[in-house]
Amino acid sequence: MIGVIKTDVGKVRANNEDAYYFPLKRGNSPELYIVADGMGGHFGGEIASEIAVNEVSSYINSNLSPDSDDQKVKGIIESAIISANNKILSYASENNVLSGMGTTITMALFHNGSLYIGHVGDSRVYLIREGSIELLTTDHSFIEELIRNGSLTREEAHNHPGRNVITRALGCFEEIQIDTYSCDLLKGDFILLCTDGLTNMLDENEIKAVVEKLDEPQSICDELVRRANENGGEDNITVIVIKND
Repeated sequence: MIGVIKTDVGKVRANNEDAYYFPLKRGNSPELYIVADGMGGHFGGEIASEIAVNEVSSYINSNLSPDSDDQKVKGIIESAIISANNKILSYASENNVLSGMGTTITMALFHNGSLYIGHVGDSRVYLIREGSIELLTTDHSFIEELIRNGSLTREEAHNHPGRNVITRALGCFEEIQIDTYSCDLLKGDFILLCTDGLTNMLDENEIKAVVEKLDEPQSICDELVRRANENGGEDNITVIVIKND
């Protein structure tokens, strides 16, 4: 497993509200990757996303064991995200200037040959395999609801003024709905995690083309961020690319 990360403030924002987690190089820590896209004024977005990745990674690293089965892994993921949500709410309640801060959270955990995903918000996980690209997560967004009920096509959604309005995030409600997924992996698969600073600037075919052309995680990360900035860089951009070698 080869994983790399690149994050960039973009061309418009003054500060980077994205946060990420990468597995520790030493020891036997789980193969865990996280991206979080914060929101909220007075640096609230930065704080919320940082709390989220720290809390989720700490919980999973402390509770996952090599013999954890499918049900237990998904339970640990859900508990980790609930713990992060509670911590963000508590922190905001003690600091009035941070009221309303929140964050997306999207994570990929590789465990016993399978990929496990925990997801809240509109950051994404893609699987690129043998010439195809598959979105493994569902955006929790106003736009995605319009697409699902037939009010909007995916092509129309790309430039819709409400495309950045999300319907789920950590730090907004005491109870949080969490999506969990799992799938098997094949040798040569690429898994890509990203915030919407990438997907609002590049479509899926462009992302797939970069992965297929470069085939090396660091080069892929660098090129995707470069292209997102070239296309406007309207938001912070964070990309994690993992190759199952």
